[in-house]
Amino acid sequence: MSGPGSNDEGVPLARRYDAVVIGGGHNGLVAAAYLAKAGRSVVVLERRHVLGGAAVTEEVVPGFRFSVFSYVVSLLRPEVIRELELARHGLRILPLDGTITPLDDDALWRVDDHAETIRELRRWSRADAEAYEEYGQLMADLARFVKPVLSMVPPDPGRVDPREWLGALRMARAFRDLPERHQAALVGLMTMSATDFLRQWFETEPLVATMSASGIIGTFQGVQSPGTAYVLLHHYMGEIDGAFRAWGVPKGGTGGISEAIGRAARALGAEIRTEAPVARIEVREGRATGVTLASGEEIRADVVLSSLDANQTFLRLVDRSHLDEGFVRAVERFKYRGSSGKVNLALDDLPELACKPGRGEWLRGAISFSPSVDYMERAYDDAKYGHFSRRPYVDCIIPTLVDPSMAPPGKHVMSCFVQYAPYRLADGAAWDDGARAAFGETVLDTLEERFPRIRDLIVGMQVLSPVDIEEATGLTEGNIFQGELSLEQLFFNRPVPGWARYRTPIEGLWMCGSAVHPGGGIMGAPGRIGALEALRATRGAGR
Repeated sequence: MSGPGSNDEGVPLARRYDAVVIGGGHNGLVAAAYLAKAGRSVVVLERRHVLGGAAVTEEVVPGFRFSVFSYVVSLLRPEVIRELELARHGLRILPLDGTITPLDDDALWRVDDHAETIRELRRWSRADAEAYEEYGQLMADLARFVKPVLSMVPPDPGRVDPREWLGALRMARAFRDLPERHQAALVGLMTMSATDFLRQWFETEPLVATMSASGIIGTFQGVQSPGTAYVLLHHYMGEIDGAFRAWGVPKGGTGGISEAIGRAARALGAEIRTEAPVARIEVREGRATGVTLASGEEIRADVVLSSLDANQTFLRLVDRSHLDEGFVRAVERFKYRGSSGKVNLALDDLPELACKPGRGEWLRGAISFSPSVDYMERAYDDAKYGHFSRRPYVDCIIPTLVDPSMAPPGKHVMSCFVQYAPYRLADGAAWDDGARAAFGETVLDTLEERFPRIRDLIVGMQVLSPVDIEEATGLTEGNIFQGELSLEQLFFNRPVPGWARYRTPIEGLWMCGSAVHPGGGIMGAPGRIGALEALRATRGAGR
């Protein structure tokens, strides 16, 4: 890096780096760490006062710290943890023990102890108990089969370069060698709805509904919409300590992940700046030459990597004159369709379920408001017509039961992920204070059906609509996956057909966020692969 210096008039000259990374979300930080590890001078520019993007921890209520947006981790790639030595930089992932689905007078409780879960399912259906083991093994096998895709650079279907297709050809040969039932299941995952796929194995309604819920995260679709079965597999590929489909809570909240990656990047030599919003990407003769900050400061670089979504990168930061109109239209067609809200509660005490009173282990995992498929589909019906769900799907966790440091002694925080809260409301209505308050009350009404005393325990509350998420993080339409995880927007179509290999139509400008393959979740794979591809290109250019 060269220092800023000044000219004869005392005006600061532009700083110069080998690379600039736009956005201090976890993927941007991962990219910066890999660039610094390769000996490049790199600066990360984050517009907010805190690192992490959607993976942040903030003290919203005095004394209570929240994972404000993203709240659990499963997909963080083992190679990122290992290669950046994140454990040495403070990363700790505490396991969540299972999922409970509370009902009117009973509850379905699945835990990490396989034998105990089988005993619980046998209470509901002997057939489901027998099928559960078969289903789990099948999905683990398919997750292992698909897992290499998470580290693959997608080929460009418009190019006949055999090198680009080697990974896909290996996958094709591996598919050919799969047992026939595995092949059929994989085709079903790519084409069926989450509900239809699961009903091939299970008949217990709360089990099917709760498992189906994984198929709608990051999408504006219902559990019976074709294509949602694939999202089941996307989440099934998550692992903690080698265990597939394991979920955890980062110590210190999801911001603990971002901070650990940030520490690793700094230790490797990266510079990280907060409160440094980028106003535009500078382009000269078709090549990115750096960025200009909102303050007017100029930063020059050989390469620019954007961890922002495609809409923010190409339609806000790049002058349209530098882009082909066909590419711009393709970016404009990319679907975000934000459909999720978040409610964070500061609690004076631990709540109790009406159907399962007490303070037992069942509160240490996810608490899923998904009693039936019909319940889930009615929640989607409201959203289809521009209304937040009158009885939404809510996924709750109480992270203070595994990480007490998130609240004062004896107090608790509750994180509530909510489907559905459409970004665009019916009849042009706005997500104003009144709409936000009504949404919050609806969520509390839903919680109160299972936690009768919940309102009496609340000492602070944060309600976030998709518009609030967009304004806080910059994520278009509040979609924390930087674009819907629908099949037509994956692999070599993410974010734009022909431009899924982390490159962009502007030479020297790269993408490294969840807008590119393999998509959303606290994963780190887009940041890692984007940085490695940029490094490969600069080495190839004789650097």
